[in-house]
Amino acid sequence: MLNKLTDRVYYMPHSEETDRPSLGLICGSKYSLVVDSGNSPRHAKEFLSEIESMDIPPLKYLVITHNHWDHVFGIREMGLVTIANCNTKDTLEESKKLKWDDEALEEYINDEKFSEFTVNCIKKEITDRDNFQIGDLDITYKDCIEIDLGDVTCIIEAVGGDHTDDASIVYVPEERVIFLGDCIYGGMYQGEYGYTKEKLFPMIDKIQKYEADYFIISHEEISNRDKINELWTQLKITGQIAEDDSCIEQVTKRFSDTLNRKPSEDEEFYLNCFVNVNKITH
Repeated sequence: MLNKLTDRVYYMPHSEETDRPSLGLICGSKYSLVVDSGNSPRHAKEFLSEIESMDIPPLKYLVITHNHWDHVFGIREMGLVTIANCNTKDTLEESKKLKWDDEALEEYINDEKFSEFTVNCIKKEITDRDNFQIGDLDITYKDCIEIDLGDVTCIIEAVGGDHTDDASIVYVPEERVIFLGDCIYGGMYQGEYGYTKEKLFPMIDKIQKYEADYFIISHEEISNRDKINELWTQLKITGQIAEDDSCIEQVTKRFSDTLNRKPSEDEEFYLNCFVNVNKITH
């Protein structure tokens, strides 16, 4: 089911069961654009089926926010002019070399290429894996690209971050909406999940320059400006307090001494995220 967010922006909500991300639809007066392709051919087809009954300009473009499987496995079924960051292309080409039978998927778990949860999701979503193929990209960009849909502009910018180096956002200024993909999440560093100030802070700065009222994160509920600003504040404060420290006890004490209070549950989590990576990188 597609939800209407603004006059020209719709989205299909995420689903935790098989790790389906939110998919977006942006409608101009001439063309329409899709944000992310879904985690399977079935996911893409269900999204396209919802659009069939809508009175909108023809679908023309598909934007990929980053290279992870749950955002790219529906590219071929979308059948649209597909746009992604140039770094996405390199990873996608490597993914095309992978096999998707049960034996290969189990090997990917052992090699820590995919988690067991991811493999189970792939098995549930893609039953005909013998004939599964990842689609191609048509347009790549390095830093930023703008797409004119007719009275509606989509600004697609690579913002990086810890989650993936190719993470990009889609900003619709006329509707004051930003699709963030998964860029707010941490990354994996030698098996540890976490953040680095070096990647996270510049990413936040790039996003904050845009005026928006709605923020669509792929695996979360819709955020408003207050909620997203609270997140940025928590991430920056915890990152600054953590510094390069690899001792969570010291970092937690520094937080309490600085702010005269204990960290909230979220702040405690973020402090640990920075400390986890500090143990490896510093």
